[in-house]
Amino acid sequence: MSDPTDSAAVPSGTGCLECDAAGGWWVHLRRCVRCGHVGCCDSSPAQHATAHFRSTGHPVVRSFEPGEGWFWDYGTETAAEGVDLPDPQHRPLDQPVPGPAGRVPKDWQAHIH
Repeated sequence: MSDPTDSAAVPSGTGCLECDAAGGWWVHLRRCVRCGHVGCCDSSPAQHATAHFRSTGHPVVRSFEPGEGWFWDYGTETAAEGVDLPDPQHRPLDQPVPGPAGRVPKDWQAHIH
């Protein structure tokens, strides 16, 4: 992995940090392995995980979805090797996809990338 991991960095929350602050919604979630920032994926309207990489230089994320353990390096645009990260490993199981409940528009598929 090209990005050092902070093995003590816990996720910044259970959803996209910026979408939660703005009342937005997301399709899937990604977790920065360096600082724990949780942002929305590139299919989501706001693409906050990529924006986090661009603003911080933290290139490697891990999926924050249940049952997924893959890593991605935005710097090289390739899959990355990963290490164990502190719990939780994914968003809450009762959180819908897309999410969060109550903020996803009925025509959400018209808004994704």
